[in-house]
Amino acid sequence: MSQYNTTTNTKTYTVIDIRKTFEGFEADLRMIARRTDKWTMEYAERLIHDVLKLAESKYLKKVSITLLNSSDVVIRAVKYTINEEGKAQSGERPGSNDWNNIVGTRLSMVLEYQTAWGQLTADQQAAYMLVNDFKIGWSASSIDTSFRHLVNQSAQLYGSNGYELKKENYK
Repeated sequence: MSQYNTTTNTKTYTVIDIRKTFEGFEADLRMIARRTDKWTMEYAERLIHDVLKLAESKYLKKVSITLLNSSDVVIRAVKYTINEEGKAQSGERPGSNDWNNIVGTRLSMVLEYQTAWGQLTADQQAAYMLVNDFKIGWSASSIDTSFRHLVNQSAQLYGSNGYELKKENYK
């Protein structure tokens, strides 16, 4: 007689897990802002607020922070990819943010949304941003976030109870 065992592995994460996961992102963003001297801490906090609101509502897919030269060519970037079905129970320490303050450059943040965000009407998106007290006037971007001309290097994995944020550096 054969015996079969089955197990069910369900992952349950909460808004608290999302916030814990994004703590590494927050530390990275603050460090990049400080090191490049392109964003104030106040502006960085406003960015963090909006990103967290989108992540908590499961509207966010990826976040990229880019350093662009005076010709608007990305010369440095970091990309964070959300995985809602990961295995990480905890995250790594923030780091690998050796960005420099280069004259004639600027920082930009690019958000990539989940399909659910695109299914909202423009009025629904605007209402969501209003209700959640968004701090930034977000607009469309033409920045190519594949960063094909840069070298990709895997970095930290931030996570909590299966909710993950994978960091990749591009130089």
